[in-house]
Amino acid sequence: MTEKFLKAKHWQLFLLTFGIPMIFQFVMMGTMFAKFVSGNNPDPLFMFSYIKFFPLIMILFIGVFFGWFWSIVIGLQKVIPAEAQMKLKRFKIFFFIPLVYILFLSIYIGVAMSGFPDSFYFTNPGLIGGMMALIFPLHLFSMFCIFHSLYFVAKAFKTAELKRKVSFSDFAGEFFLIWFYPIGIWIVQPKINKMIEE
Repeated sequence: MTEKFLKAKHWQLFLLTFGIPMIFQFVMMGTMFAKFVSGNNPDPLFMFSYIKFFPLIMILFIGVFFGWFWSIVIGLQKVIPAEAQMKLKRFKIFFFIPLVYILFLSIYIGVAMSGFPDSFYFTNPGLIGGMMALIFPLHLFSMFCIFHSLYFVAKAFKTAELKRKVSFSDFAGEFFLIWFYPIGIWIVQPKINKMIEE
């Protein structure tokens, strides 16, 4: 699977992470709008029933996005010289924490929203407050782990490209390109393709 991500073209990765989810959202929004305008379902809360499809979109996006991260760090280790090899233990730990968190959060939102219009008026405020108190710190820590992964992916990419140990000033550009994925994928992935071909 790692090889497939490394050999994939930039437009294929872009299509999987942004193209298909955007088309799905346009179709979903169009269906909701048509249903609302036609007057078949005058209750405005029916729109929230479509949020149950949220996990599908998130799982597709996260699967490709994190799969690409993993492929760069693990797959490019064979290109990195022995003296510049990177320690991967911390990366693997910080990589899986947000992956598991986002997966569980997406599924929870999908399950919770599948019965949302019916249970809207019976929601327990204490339960919502408790969930927010739990989710907020987990969310912040998950964001930290994602930024650490971005840092590590950019460092692995630049180390493989330059064939030596690198400092942040060497890969700062790649860090921001990977952070702004919709733009960066068009620049970073062709270089990865070239490294793998060579």
